Parts: sequence; C-alpha cells; structure tokens
Amino acid sequence: MKELFPAKQVMGFVFSLILTAVALLVHFTDMSFSFGMTILLITAFVQAFLQLVVFMHAGESKDGKSIYTTIFYGAIIAIVTVFGSLLILLWDM
Repeated sequence: MKELFPAKQVMGFVFSLILTAVALLVHFTDMSFSFGMTILLITAFVQAFLQLVVFMHAGESKDGKSIYTTIFYGAIIAIVTVFGSLLILLWDM
C-alpha cells in the first residue's frame, strides 16, 4: 500500500500551499516594496521549479539533463527578450 500512495506529490502540494501562504503574507503585511518583491520573486521561482520537477516529472526521464538545459536556455531567452524590450521601449537606448 505504501508504494501506491503518492507521497512525493502530496509533499509537493503541501509545499506549494506553504509558498502561496508566504506570498499572501507579503500582500497582507506592511513591508517595504523591495523586500516584498524579493520574497515574491524567490517564492515564484521556487514554486515554478517545484511544479516542474514534482508534477511534470521532469527529473524522472532518462534525458533529464537535456530537459533542464532546454529550460535554462528558454529562461535566458525570456530574460534577454524582457530586458531588451525594456531597454528599447522604456529607456530609449
């Protein structure tokens, strides 16, 4: 029976709820903008990584290294696109 219980998924779900509660605490408490945004960004990235590994089973395939490499490459492309757009549209450079 123990092998039928999805302990990894349940723990991932509980951890996701905890990260969501931390984000809600940032909203409901009176803290500085920079500190609140730092906490929100950290919890968002941790939760995205948790969702990817636990619920999308990214680490369970034989080709896990290439999956993580592709995700890293996609994140770099997204960051360059966002900051390039900001550079051109907002900062007029």
